[in-house]
Amino acid sequence: MKQYKRTLITTALPYANGPVHIGHLAGVYVPADIYARYLRLQGRPVTMVGGSDEHGVPITIKAKKEGVTPQDVVDRYHSIIKDSFKELGISFDIYSRTTSSIHAATASEFFSRLHDKGEFIEQTSTQLYDPEAHMFLADRYVTGECPHCHSPRAYGDQCEACGTSLNATDLIDPKSALSGATPELRQTKHWFLPLDRFQERLSRWILEGHKEWRPNVYGQCKSWLDLGLQPRAVTRDLDWGVPVPLKEAEGKVLYVWFDAPIGYISNTKELYPDSWETWWKDPETRIINFIGKDNIVFHCIVFPAMLMAYGDGFQLPDNVPSNEFLNLEGDKISTSRNWAVWLHEYLREFPGKQDTLRYVLTANAPETKDNDFTWADFQTRNNSELVAILGNFINRATVLTHKYYGGSVPVPGEMLDAEKAVFDEIDEIKKRLTEQLEGFHFRDALREAMNIARAGNKYLQETEPWKVWKTDQSRVATILYTALQICADIAIAFEPFTPFMSDRLSRQLGISQLCWAKLGTRDLVKSGTVIAQPELLFEKIEDHAIAAQLAKLEEAKRQNIINSYEPAAVKESTSFEDFEKTDIRVGTVTACSKVKKSNRLLQLSIDDGMGGRTILSGIAQSYPNPEELVGKQVCFIANFPPRKMMGIESQGMVLSAVDADGRLVVVGPTAPVAPGASVG
Repeated sequence: MKQYKRTLITTALPYANGPVHIGHLAGVYVPADIYARYLRLQGRPVTMVGGSDEHGVPITIKAKKEGVTPQDVVDRYHSIIKDSFKELGISFDIYSRTTSSIHAATASEFFSRLHDKGEFIEQTSTQLYDPEAHMFLADRYVTGECPHCHSPRAYGDQCEACGTSLNATDLIDPKSALSGATPELRQTKHWFLPLDRFQERLSRWILEGHKEWRPNVYGQCKSWLDLGLQPRAVTRDLDWGVPVPLKEAEGKVLYVWFDAPIGYISNTKELYPDSWETWWKDPETRIINFIGKDNIVFHCIVFPAMLMAYGDGFQLPDNVPSNEFLNLEGDKISTSRNWAVWLHEYLREFPGKQDTLRYVLTANAPETKDNDFTWADFQTRNNSELVAILGNFINRATVLTHKYYGGSVPVPGEMLDAEKAVFDEIDEIKKRLTEQLEGFHFRDALREAMNIARAGNKYLQETEPWKVWKTDQSRVATILYTALQICADIAIAFEPFTPFMSDRLSRQLGISQLCWAKLGTRDLVKSGTVIAQPELLFEKIEDHAIAAQLAKLEEAKRQNIINSYEPAAVKESTSFEDFEKTDIRVGTVTACSKVKKSNRLLQLSIDDGMGGRTILSGIAQSYPNPEELVGKQVCFIANFPPRKMMGIESQGMVLSAVDADGRLVVVGPTAPVAPGASVG
């Protein structure tokens, strides 16, 4: 493989209409950071650029819902995203934004050059127009009935109920999300990038030149190329975005898919105003795009076509590592349904456990297929691997050094077969670890890094320094010296994956700088060095913390059901005379308990003002603590004939409402009334 002078790493730009979640992290940002940190440990020049994608329809929709400006929205979420990335240790050299002035200038110049070169074609098309808001409607501004599943809340680009991709004109009875008006079809002119002109060059570059790309990336590109590329619009009728730099394009902005990837260039310009071209146009720079699989086409076909059209020496990416999707507790992550683990909330609820999240997301990375994040697996990996394997070895090695040598690294004696075996094993692990990192196989790489800790635990278990101390203290010196060298190897090997732990461990061992070349050198921690007092690098996660997270998800699920609730149709008309026959009264619950051998029934004793009565009600699953009903007033039907259930006579029926999530809620007066009062 060609050796490059430098590497430019770009990461997909997250939309600044909400915070980032674990799906974003597992798909893009943790893998990119692992690779960047590895290259830095190698001493190879590398720059990692990122930023917020702050244009596009989702941001304007968010602003409209909140009654604020789009700039208010992106300012808020850009800050949340940037701060949470930093706290997780995502080591961007720059994290900027597409609302910056340098980006606007760069994107405008990019469009103007392509326009002046004649790379665009102009087309007039028919689009939906809101006659009350006086604007053309982007797909997400059109709602209506899905033609497939008939959900009444489908959008103009997709039905979220059945997942079908749509065109706005497919919707039944479409309405403008802005004004509620029925949109009209009107003509509008836009500029298109004819991707078909670049079909042959893209095919040669990808299908012949990059067969080493991941199968999901290569396969998706091949599918698009086999179908034949079509022109794609680069402008839109919107008032939020980079204005199209043409007099005849007033009221139009650059389409976000054209605008956003130029952000990689503008961010590099912002970081290196005088030398940015070295990172984009020098053939000795290797460009790596880390993206999610929903961005493959844009980064492998559309953006490269834009760079080809621009010319002037822009280099194409050498690799585009893309993961599959990460699900959550068996369900697809969804920001609109709040079915997600949000990074900024995780950092607040699990303080000091950045490494645990990084570790779990890497160990369970969806590199070749969709994977599932579960809180049970999160807890198990932390407790059984980070605590019981990695933390256990480091703690034993450092505690024993303090116990026997006052924390001073001992001078080793003769290295025996046990030392030779463990050092040889680590040499082999380093080779495999390096190969996996170079090939973007980060999940396998992490497994190899953990094998160093496993080898260390096995070594201590076999040499038993706590027993040997009584008979051969010089031998213990060799064992603990060796164990501390393995600790140093762990600090290096884990730095790309768990940088906070590696930093604490290297400071504890007195190592000033970590370097990949020193991994396995066997003398990184010098004899005579006084190591710091041992500290627990990882702590167990208790059941109550996991239960709290699962409860949050259950509440999100309940809220989604409530938000999508549609009342049942009104029953057939009935007469007032028939209604008058029903005697509805108010009573006070004096006792309430579960009926034995029944999962559904509660037995309520009710003061009805007439001597009292017993009523059985099928609300047990909605009231797991029956005592909470005692003292409450409820409405009940007093003139139903008695009915025996489970050997108990029920003298009426308690009225309850069926909530959107299926929960039964007893109905009663909003203010106290006398028991036995009639409802009418």
